[in-house]
Amino acid sequence: MKTTLFLSASVAGVFSYGFLNCGEAAAQTSSPALEDVIVVTGSPRSAMRVDATVPDFTPDAGPDVAGLIARLPGAALIDNGALSGQVQYRGLFGERLNIRVDGQAFASGGPNLMDPPLHYAPAPLVGVIVVDRGVSPVRNGPGLAGGVDAQFKRVDFTDSSDMAFGYDVTALGRTVDDSYAVGGVAGAANATYRFNILGSYEKGDDVEFQGGTIASSSHKRAVYGASAGAKLGRQEFGLDVRRQKTGPTGNPPFPMDIRFFETDFARLTWNGALGGINVESAFSIADVDHAMNNFDLRPAPQDPMRYRETFAKARTLSGRFAVILPAADESLRLGFDMEDADKDVRITNPNNVNFFIDSLSDIQMQRKGVFVEWTGAAGWLNAELGLRADFHDASAGEASLGPALPMGPVSLASAFNASERDWDKTTVDGVVRLWTEEAKGVSWRLTLAHKTRAPGYVERFSWLPTGASGGLADGNVYVGDLQLDSETAWIAEAGADWRGERFYLRPTAFYRRIDDYVQGVPFDATVGVIDSPQEMIAAMNGDPTPLRFANVDAELYGVDVDGGVSVTEHLRFDGVISYVRGKRRDIDDNLYRIAPPHASLAATYERANWSLSAETVLVADQNKVSATNSEQATDGYAVFNLTGDIDIAPGVSVSAGVTNIFDKAYRQHLAGYNRVANSDVAIGERLPGNGRGAFLRVHLSR
Repeated sequence: MKTTLFLSASVAGVFSYGFLNCGEAAAQTSSPALEDVIVVTGSPRSAMRVDATVPDFTPDAGPDVAGLIARLPGAALIDNGALSGQVQYRGLFGERLNIRVDGQAFASGGPNLMDPPLHYAPAPLVGVIVVDRGVSPVRNGPGLAGGVDAQFKRVDFTDSSDMAFGYDVTALGRTVDDSYAVGGVAGAANATYRFNILGSYEKGDDVEFQGGTIASSSHKRAVYGASAGAKLGRQEFGLDVRRQKTGPTGNPPFPMDIRFFETDFARLTWNGALGGINVESAFSIADVDHAMNNFDLRPAPQDPMRYRETFAKARTLSGRFAVILPAADESLRLGFDMEDADKDVRITNPNNVNFFIDSLSDIQMQRKGVFVEWTGAAGWLNAELGLRADFHDASAGEASLGPALPMGPVSLASAFNASERDWDKTTVDGVVRLWTEEAKGVSWRLTLAHKTRAPGYVERFSWLPTGASGGLADGNVYVGDLQLDSETAWIAEAGADWRGERFYLRPTAFYRRIDDYVQGVPFDATVGVIDSPQEMIAAMNGDPTPLRFANVDAELYGVDVDGGVSVTEHLRFDGVISYVRGKRRDIDDNLYRIAPPHASLAATYERANWSLSAETVLVADQNKVSATNSEQATDGYAVFNLTGDIDIAPGVSVSAGVTNIFDKAYRQHLAGYNRVANSDVAIGERLPGNGRGAFLRVHLSR
């Protein structure tokens, strides 16, 4: 199941998995059939079986690695800002995906998901991206869809007792936003010890498109940290620490822009063997401080009383411990994991010290999980069988307001404080994954799963009508619901991996039936009639028809295919096709923000130390839109890209290219709607795709 996937516009480049490794997880993955790791862009000079994505040798996809993952079959990019991109996978996105950064899961700091997990994975620092295709195994935690782990580069152990020095550095420049990025790792290691420092810095101006400039779309981000490890007998210990400082960064589809994120990460791991039992463990912390406002990067409101600055905090403690009992070609994994997240959100007006709202105060979200997973084979049939149970607890503190607030919010806060603000639930997930041994070049796959997700804190505890939507960016005002139940999905997927000497083909069909799907619905039955305090406040915030998060019934189904063929020794074609359909089952409506059918086809000519690739990206119309979310339809388009690279010396490679060669004007369906005044994009208009841009990337490694 782990086959080579030289996807669209892949370019030449070799990434050596030796002294300079991409991360512990890449070296510790289980059987290829269990993780179904997909190559995003591979090297024509690499082996047919590879382990993961190599970002340094891909066409430029923007500052976030979310753009790289979006090139996968079934995936798409949700562009909420230069550093706020999300991955959509087979119609699902946000907290429904199990996304980790260097093996660590954590809570976003912003109530509008301005810092989704991949916000903390700058491309110059990422070595590989491991993707759980279809659904995540139970050992990786709950979640309705597949999982992603963006693993950092690091200087890894060697086979010698002598210390050796290594580094991996990337520098990149783009014209479409006059941006640059530089970052990497450097350190030393031997067979017993390893150590490296890491760092990156990125800065870019507003994005240009065919027709002008997208105001409030600049970005700025810096990361620094260190990684160390030791092998003591059969035990291996690791420590990773990192600090990220995101500076002023625009978010045109949101009512505010990022002023800062200041985030600290620490992760301690222990993996080893005790007798005949293997042990895996990790403990980590993530601490996020965040501020956003509506006056620094975008035109400030004319009325000083409309100035807003929101401060948010999130701290996540997480831990994991598992034992693996091996037996011949079988293994049994028993484990425990936990996650404890604390959150606070305060809305202020810097022009009035008496205006403040603790809208989401003292939020406590705890989860404790146990899981068991068996992997084995019976003749030609391989199987992974997993079961997990999670025990959820959630609570909110009392809301408080400053004396400048009118009676409407005060009465809503009083009602919220008088309500029952505690919630607990036990959820159960199960996964059955079956696949056959390859016979005559074909391996068949079947996955059946029952997966769950507990609602997020914005969906549950938002008593005040605001634009905070957990990253939906649809321009609506939302209210939470204390009575929300957990989402439950029944999943079936079937496919095949077909490979010959000169071609590969990987089709997959899937179906997800989701009960209690959390979706915005009209606040009450009298839509447009302002007859409640919530609707009155929402109208004051510009939306007389607010939405309320509620449990509905939904389904998603579709098919995705990737494949390629080598025409000659030096010429090959690769392509990806993705189709997903999302519908409500309780009413006649479509799910919001579902990617339109899209495909890409690339022709690549490659020699021993250079390659050139021409790509066509085709996107269809999307008119199956959500009436509930007032979603606008979009037209289809075609974009052409050209990319090449060359190895100019051992450890030195250069990549360059032009994206959107013909400067096509188009609207990405998954982009949000502009909310910034005095831009070349009208307020309420869907944000455009990038115009023509060139990039140059230099990669140095030893």
